[in-house]
Parts: sequence; structure tokens; C-alpha cells
Amino acid sequence: MLLKIKSINYNILKERFESICDKWQPNIPVIYAITPTYKRPVQKAELTRLSNTFRLVNNFHWIIVEDSEMKTSLVANLLYKSNLNYTHLAIGTPAEWKRKLKEPKWKKPRGVKQRNKALEWLRSNRANKNDEGIIFFADDDNTYSVDLFNEMRTIKGVGVWPVGLVGGLLVEKPLINSKGKVIGWNSAWRPERPFPVDMAGFAINLKLLRNHPNAAFSWDVSRGFQESAILSQVTTVEQLEPMADNCSKVYVWHTRTEEPILKAEEKLKNRGLRSDMNIEV
Repeated sequence: MLLKIKSINYNILKERFESICDKWQPNIPVIYAITPTYKRPVQKAELTRLSNTFRLVNNFHWIIVEDSEMKTSLVANLLYKSNLNYTHLAIGTPAEWKRKLKEPKWKKPRGVKQRNKALEWLRSNRANKNDEGIIFFADDDNTYSVDLFNEMRTIKGVGVWPVGLVGGLLVEKPLINSKGKVIGWNSAWRPERPFPVDMAGFAINLKLLRNHPNAAFSWDVSRGFQESAILSQVTTVEQLEPMADNCSKVYVWHTRTEEPILKAEEKLKNRGLRSDMNIEV
């Protein structure tokens, strides 16, 4: 029996294959960007913005983990159309750790189970010592320059760099001495943290994940200490590698999309109607 492929499906597959091959170079490390995400009005917009940036990066693998018991069609469709290498996972946050309505975002840690799920996937599927890669935690409310990904491929252990618009500062950054070593941070919020760095301000070589099989994020740390929780398990401040031209440039910004005001939408819902009927926003 001859296998027949509909022309429309063939063209889609051909486009995806050519797009991936065009961005794949066998001799450079793969960047594994881990993105926890959850259902909200701006979710698709945030992920679309990220995917448009990630398309410009060679040797890139996007690991999206939904805060959900099941994968959603919205995220699945977006990933399929992105022409990116990707892994789609889902795991729900326990009810006691979910943020309640109108509760401040900083009240409870977010993305713990989702990031740990991604780390488990990497350990299970990229355990070969010949697998070279860089792990980066790319939250969906940030803005990234392609320059950041080009630089992080050279990381041997843990690389760090400045992050714009975070912690009440225009830029939060590592402080570097004349020998090119990290000697501290200019962090204004809880500077006593072991690693006062934002989640977008570091990346880890895949080999460290394999060498520290129990390294993970934790529920048992104070808010704002998730970065320190994972970094303390795999490195020391003395071993950190300054990136972004010795931490003199900003390639990532903690922009955070403004929550949309949907008062008119609520009025429609009260009448049993929706503005997004039969359309995915």
C-alpha cells in the first residue's frame, strides 16, 4: 500500500523540517529554555512574543510546562505552529500553593513544580555525557535579546549577567572585580540572599544537572530565594562566569505585561455572552 500524504499536510511538514534544519548546527551546544506558563488572558500573547524571538536562535529547544493537570490545546497549537524544537509538559501546582484571587504575586512561590518537571525531563532524555547544552529559565513575562542566547553557549558551569527593570532598579547586576570575578551584586531587594539574582539572570550548563541529580527548586524557601535554592546546589559565587561583556550590557528585561482591564467582558459574561466566541485570543 502506498502512503499518501495530503499536499497541505506535506507542505506544513516540509516548512517545519526546513525551518528546524536551517537553525541547527551540530557543533554548538543546544539551549534548553524552560518556560512555566499558566492560563490567563495574556498567555497566548506572551508566548507568541517569546516564540518570535526564539525562532531567531540556532540550536534551540523550548520546554514549556503548563501549570495544569492536562496540556491545553491553546499551548499545543501555538507550539506546533512555531516551527521550533519543543517539548510540551504539564503538571499542576498543589491547591495549597496556588495564589488566591487578588493575592499578591509574591505571596507564594510560582513555577516550582513546573521547573522541576522540566529538569526531570532533561535528566531522563539528555542524560548522555555527549549531550551538550545550556539550561535557561525563560519566564514568559520577560523580553529577551538574541544576543543573550549567542553568549550563553560558552558557559562551562553557571553564567550570570545583568537584568533590566527588576528589584526596584533600572538594572540589577553582578559586580565584577579587576580579575573578572563576581564579588557581589547591586541588588536592592534582600541583598543578603546567597545569590541575589533574578531567574532571568543566569544559565546552567547541562553537565551540572547531570552531576547534581538531586538539584531542584524548593517549596521550603522564603519568597525570592528560588534562584538561590537551585544555584546553591550546583555552584559557588567564586565559580560564576560573568557574561554580557563582563556584565556591562543588558540583554534581558523583566517587563511584565500589564493585566488587561476586562470590565466590559464581565458584563457580557453576566448576560451569557463572550466577545471571544469561536475565536482563540
